[in-house]
Amino acid sequence: MNMRKIAIWILGVATTCSLSVQAQKNPKMDTFVSELMGKMTVEEKIGQLNLVTGGEAVTGSVVSTGVESKIKSGQIGGIFSMSSPSKIRAAQTLAVKQSRLGIPIIFGMDVIHGYKTLFPIPLGLAATWDMNLIRESARIAAVEATADGLNWTFSPMVDISRDPRWGRISEGSGEDTYLSSRIAAEMVKGYQGSDLQANNTLMACVKHFALYGAAEAGRDYNTTDMSLHRMYNEYLPPYKAAIDAGAGTVMASFNDINGVPATANKWLMTDVLRNQWGFNGMVVTDYTGINELVDHGLGDLQTVSALSLKAGIHMDMVGEGFLTTLKKSLDEGKVTQAEIDQACRLVLEAKYKLGLFEDPFRYCDDKRAKNNILTPAHLAKSREIAAKSFVLLKNDKQTLPLQKKGTVALIGPLANTGANMPGTWSVSADLENTPSLLEGMQAALGNSVKIVHHMGSNLLTDAAYQERATMFGRTIPRDERPEADIIAEAVQVASGADVIVAALGESSEMSGESSSRTDLDIPATQKRLLEALLKTGKPVVLVVFAGRPLTLSWEQEHVPAILNVWFGGTETGKAVADVLFGDVNPSGKLPATFPKNVGQIPLYYAAKTTGRPLAKDAWFQKFRSNYIDVDNEPLYPFGYGLSYSSFSYSDIKLSKTSLQANDKIIATVNVKNTGNFDGEEVVQLYLRDIYASITRPVKELKGFQKIFLKKGESRDVSFEISAEDLKFYNNELKFVAEPGDFKLYIGTNSSDVKETQFTLE
Repeated sequence: MNMRKIAIWILGVATTCSLSVQAQKNPKMDTFVSELMGKMTVEEKIGQLNLVTGGEAVTGSVVSTGVESKIKSGQIGGIFSMSSPSKIRAAQTLAVKQSRLGIPIIFGMDVIHGYKTLFPIPLGLAATWDMNLIRESARIAAVEATADGLNWTFSPMVDISRDPRWGRISEGSGEDTYLSSRIAAEMVKGYQGSDLQANNTLMACVKHFALYGAAEAGRDYNTTDMSLHRMYNEYLPPYKAAIDAGAGTVMASFNDINGVPATANKWLMTDVLRNQWGFNGMVVTDYTGINELVDHGLGDLQTVSALSLKAGIHMDMVGEGFLTTLKKSLDEGKVTQAEIDQACRLVLEAKYKLGLFEDPFRYCDDKRAKNNILTPAHLAKSREIAAKSFVLLKNDKQTLPLQKKGTVALIGPLANTGANMPGTWSVSADLENTPSLLEGMQAALGNSVKIVHHMGSNLLTDAAYQERATMFGRTIPRDERPEADIIAEAVQVASGADVIVAALGESSEMSGESSSRTDLDIPATQKRLLEALLKTGKPVVLVVFAGRPLTLSWEQEHVPAILNVWFGGTETGKAVADVLFGDVNPSGKLPATFPKNVGQIPLYYAAKTTGRPLAKDAWFQKFRSNYIDVDNEPLYPFGYGLSYSSFSYSDIKLSKTSLQANDKIIATVNVKNTGNFDGEEVVQLYLRDIYASITRPVKELKGFQKIFLKKGESRDVSFEISAEDLKFYNNELKFVAEPGDFKLYIGTNSSDVKETQFTLE
């Protein structure tokens, strides 16, 4: 079945894909844009489709040229990676005063997890499982970015990823469809607020549409291939959630889908996005996405530019294929005037929605730039969210929290590098003035604890690899002495301490775009340092920096306490001190499974059933679905995370065991804080469709609540389950809930759960 037939078939059967509120029109905007377009030449219309870079934060290999002259001639519709009210005012003045029609420019930037005040990387934000805090982080990012002149962000990134080799897993919310969908909606609401014309709201751009996180072999920009029902059930929902939340724009992904790259995929961009989902905003390419279709093998630049326009692409990022070829394609009948007009209209509508025609300089307020960025309140919120993103992976014999006395040895190549604390995709960060872990801990602890420090080892043995891993100003100095000498010196420094904190793992640029890895261990030279520190006999706390799940099997076996801190943003160092010394009880839960080794990948909790499942609690059985060298279980399951306290769960109580189509079941557990610390717990609800018309996952997250309990306190936690929660897309892409038996699980992570059962009549 070809793609066009598939599209027609889907449109006929996916009756539940109702048009969203996106489809609502604004008559006043329509009239304004139509009148403006009536004055525009073809060249000016094509110029609106051209998005160029201002060059401040280069995120690709091409930098735009001749920007000023192109603005004056109406050949630029938008600029990204330019900031500050003065620079944006100057560029906007050229557009509105010196171009023929005075059409304002839209200004964007990759504001991914904060602007100047940085929050945890998105994977870390997801680990908070706190929707209010996630929305608040986006709101603060919008306030700061708009104060510096911006009005458009290329976020949220909502790609599902189940392969931690892929570097951009750091930029998304992990492996789960439900959690990622919830976060996608909250990020959009945080950026856009309730009024896009307010001068402190950003237009969101959901990306990368679509399936980018399923790149084969975890290699960035690589091909993807999956069934339609898997797309609809597992990978497309977060994009849809962002669209339903009102995301103003969408960005195309680099990968191909069913053999057609997203940037030229009309089925994806028009049939699904517009016709099924009712999206009526603008679609922009990723960096040089149109030009890269040439290397995909779809034709020369003129051909692929025409293909992209016809597919439903409206703005060309940096490549200028539209600018240089569309007029020729129009003259040759390869594109139509209506197609150019539609793209131009959607770009102009985005500007109208932002209020730029009413006041092109509404985002150019020098007072806001001085008063609304890196405020004490924003920094305090960054510190709070960072601490809540950290995941306690192990804590034998209550090694943590540490006492605020004595001497702590802070050892490791990530202990004193402020530039790496914000994490990847922090293009607007002030790296020179971001505190390192050492500086942050000193500021948080004052004179109560003596901190001694040593680098301990290089980040990586291979100097060339280290250079690749510390790009964009994230350099970590190297010590060229023999490794044994460096480690011996570190051990000597640590020998006089009461406890050792080892700051190890990845540098920030070891994850992110074009940072795929095949080896997910802590680098070997760092691991040898850790072994030496353990041999001192001192208590060792491993603080893991990472932008992805790492393979920590050896560490789990040998290190008494492990705290995964991702990259926590501007206030990482203080937040780490808050958790290590007990001012904050860790409550983060993993948004992605941690495998025992790379050979288990892809490994995720919502796996499909198999005809030869391994028996429960078994390791190896011949002729069953397993390995002969390692068991099937992860090192740490999805949803996992310890606390300094402990929580017990009662058995599940159901309000009824039979569910009618228009009814609800209430599932309740009693959760008790049985430890010695007040703390937060994420109570997680999972469902399993036992028998269905297609194979279904063994478990799917369908709800969660983050609750706070004082020590000794207990609380009933209830979830409502309706037939809507049981629906899935079948092989005909009908969204259905099939009658039958369902298992219901509630627990502290995807593996450690209570279980019961009910029936959908």
